[in-house]
This record gives sequence, C-alpha cells and structure tokens, in this order.
Amino acid sequence: MDILSAATMMFLIMDPLGNLPIVLSILKHLDPKRRRKVLVRELLFALAILMLFLFAGQSILKFLNVQPETLSISGGVILFVIAIRMIFPQPGGVVSLAAGEEPFFVPMAIPMIAGPSVIASILLLSNQYPNQMLELSLSVFLAWFATFIILMFYNFFHKLLGERGLKAIERLMGLLLIMISTQMLLDGVKSYLG
Repeated sequence: MDILSAATMMFLIMDPLGNLPIVLSILKHLDPKRRRKVLVRELLFALAILMLFLFAGQSILKFLNVQPETLSISGGVILFVIAIRMIFPQPGGVVSLAAGEEPFFVPMAIPMIAGPSVIASILLLSNQYPNQMLELSLSVFLAWFATFIILMFYNFFHKLLGERGLKAIERLMGLLLIMISTQMLLDGVKSYLG
C-alpha cells in the first residue's frame, strides 16, 4: 500500500475544495478570530474520529461480522454515489443551522470532513493492511492536513478559484473518485468470486 495514494484517495473523498462554499456559509456570521478557532476545533474533532476508526476498525468489523469483500464492495458503491454527487451536485444546502448558531461537531467535523465515505475507506484500508497501521496513520494525517490547509485559507482559495473554478475542481475530483470506487468494487467482487 502506497501512503501517498491512500492519502490522495482520502483527500478526494474529504473534498475540501467542494466544501469551501459550505464552510463559508456556515462560518460567515462569526467574528474572524472566532471563525478560525471554530474551524480548528472542528478539524481536530474530525482527525480524532478518523484515527478512532482507523485503530478500532478491525474490532468494529469483527464485532459486526463483516467480511473484507463486503466492505470493499459496499465502500466502492458508497464512493461511487459520492462521486456522482460531486459531478452532478444537488441544489440546496447540505446542512441547515439556525441563524447565528455555531457549529459543534456536526455538521463540519461530521459529516463534512469525517463523513461516512471517508470512514468506510479507512475501515477498508485498515482491514486490507492490518500490519501497516503506521503508514495508514500517516495517510490519514496527510489527507487531513491538506484539508486543514485548504479550509484554514478558505478565503484565499475562494478568491483564487472563484465559484466556477471550485465547481470545476470538485467535478474533476468526482471523476477521479469514480475510478477509485470502481476499482474498489471490482477488487471486492474478484475477491468474493476468487
């Protein structure tokens, strides 16, 4: 397992560039200093959740009696659906907070950063490579750190890319994610049949 490819896959699933407009709308009513604190807090919550699933993933799968092939196939399907939504976004917002309400844990840490698809991917990787937890930890951290940088400098990226640029990058990420999800699905089917 390649650390960089696992990190890239998780980064694509986290989709920080696609989440920029949502982050802007959630945090726009907060004071700029408070905005940074909230964002750092939510990103740290997300990292803790991702690491929890990375290290407890094997136990969770054993407890639920889920086979690796099942995880690979279902993970591929989930990623495929997420990728399709990235390419063909739905109108309307992802989350709704009351006016002036500060996000806490939900919706930024979960599901925007540490969403079900990222967690499913981490569970799959920890199941496929149980002896490479250090490498997987590094992959999770790299993907999270890249997401951290983009979200912390959200104004810069939003001004640099604009709405159309962000949409184009999100769709490109969706296309890459479709390839990854299809490979996961094929690997699961091959493993099940083989």
